[in-house]
Amino acid sequence: MLLIKLITWNEEMYRQLQGTYPVIFMSFASVKTGKIQGVKTAVKKMIANVYKSYKEMIWSERFDEEDRAYFLSVNKDMDDDTAYTAINSLCFYLERYYGKKAIILLDEYDTPMQELWIAGNWNEAVDFFRNFFNATFKTNDHIYRAIITGITRISKESIFSDLNNLEVVTTTSEEYASYFGFTQEEVFYALDEAGLGKEKQGVKEWYDGFTFGRYTDIYNPWSIASFIKKKGKYDTYWSNTSGNGLVNSLIQKGNSGIKQTMEELLKGKSFTAEMDEQIVFSQLDGNANAVWSLLLATGYLKVEKLEFAGRLMKKVYTLRLTNMEVESMFSDMVKGWFGGEAETAYNDFIKALLLNDKKAMNRYMNRVALATFSSFDTGNKPSEYAEPERFYHGFAFRGKSV
Repeated sequence: MLLIKLITWNEEMYRQLQGTYPVIFMSFASVKTGKIQGVKTAVKKMIANVYKSYKEMIWSERFDEEDRAYFLSVNKDMDDDTAYTAINSLCFYLERYYGKKAIILLDEYDTPMQELWIAGNWNEAVDFFRNFFNATFKTNDHIYRAIITGITRISKESIFSDLNNLEVVTTTSEEYASYFGFTQEEVFYALDEAGLGKEKQGVKEWYDGFTFGRYTDIYNPWSIASFIKKKGKYDTYWSNTSGNGLVNSLIQKGNSGIKQTMEELLKGKSFTAEMDEQIVFSQLDGNANAVWSLLLATGYLKVEKLEFAGRLMKKVYTLRLTNMEVESMFSDMVKGWFGGEAETAYNDFIKALLLNDKKAMNRYMNRVALATFSSFDTGNKPSEYAEPERFYHGFAFRGKSV
């Protein structure tokens, strides 16, 4: 990272720009609650802290008492309407004070959306974020530039439906493709400097594989920096710091096809899928290609080949797990699904089966029946198949010995 900073600083153009524009930076990375009220509270605190960083400005003679009253009204207890327009208003004040439009940097915009989706509260958040993003980015005439980062593409997302002036850059885009991580040349140079040159092949297998546009040998900076700091210890550095709750939920609750594909991926195989990179939260539930699109965007999958199929030239991707770090993360994730009491009970059943202990097997199956069968599950369409009588069979089964 230091090397990149030095290279950037050596450019005269960037040295002249440094410190000349007012900057508003926010990160939603820490907003990890699945309750909408908790999300609102966290975002409002963040906005209030941004205002505090410019609190000395408001006492300038450029502002009157009405401006100061509004400025001070932006706090953690503000109502939703004030929160919607707070960043827009701050940009107005900054332009008046500095004589230049502001730059807004919003990192991990979709972290709270992920948590809300997992908790089943996503729909409650749509209006809040739509109004906030519309006022902050669309109707704001006081922005010079704005950058929004996240793992879900935003152009079709309902909360951005009012924004029509976005330039979207994804993992398959060519723009800035070589700037999203370390190149192999940079990594190997750093390993040599750290006395870890003999680990190049291992590092390539564990941490290489990220693809951005036509660049295929991109390494995660955090993993490489951590590997060097730990003096050559291989570990899942990046995946241990990322929030995997959404990915975990989608795969665990996904259909059999998703699980079978994950099994093939963990065996080192690839698969093909026709995907739309603009898949959004409302399409994630039950849509296998939406899941693969998300895993590609988050860096857990890499593109081995991209083809255009049919008369409509649909994009067909050949995908594989990115590297051994990602493979290790998913392997641990799957093992975690079978841990705790569920694993103990399952192992007891297998032991009873091998010992031909019918009584123990019967006790286990009765516990399963009590936990899963219900007289309330009958009806015209209890599942995708119209077979309500199957629950009668379940109760009849409970009356018999194994």
